Amino acid sequence: MSATPLLEDDFGFAIGVIFRAYARAVEAAVTDLPGGPRGYFILAAAVRGEAGSQRFLADRLGVDRTMMTYLLDDLEEAGLVERKPDPADRRSRQIIATSRGEELWTALHAEVDLIDRQLLTVLPEESQTAFREMLYSIARKVSENEQQASANCVAEAKAQKPERVSRRRRARPNI
Repeated sequence: MSATPLLEDDFGFAIGVIFRAYARAVEAAVTDLPGGPRGYFILAAAVRGEAGSQRFLADRLGVDRTMMTYLLDDLEEAGLVERKPDPADRRSRQIIATSRGEELWTALHAEVDLIDRQLLTVLPEESQTAFREMLYSIARKVSENEQQASANCVAEAKAQKPERVSRRRRARPNI
């Protein structure tokens, strides 16, 4: 007769347990930042030059676009980010960290890094590094797949969209 595995031995349950512990600790560390953990990841993307446009960032972080607008308004009002016109697309705005935002992110990142390290103390040092690298590899691949799926959806929507027909009448020559 074999022993029934613990619930913690279920992959999804284990990820959930780790995520909830991480989320609680990060929430406490960034509680004064506008948007809390979401604000932290927006600021992190801006500091790293990975924020891109508001729409791109909303899709990447899985945040509703309307909510992203409010989050960015709050971060901008706090002087942590700026929205600047994108030179490649005048309809789009790039999210850029201010020097104040960079300073705050550096301090918050040190606290979040401490949380990461504390969470992984159950593993031997060499396993911590290996675990992080494996986790990052999985995250990069999942992000890549999500971005590709999103691009495919946009392409399919454009292909299915009927071509607009101009309703303007031609000018008649004066006779």
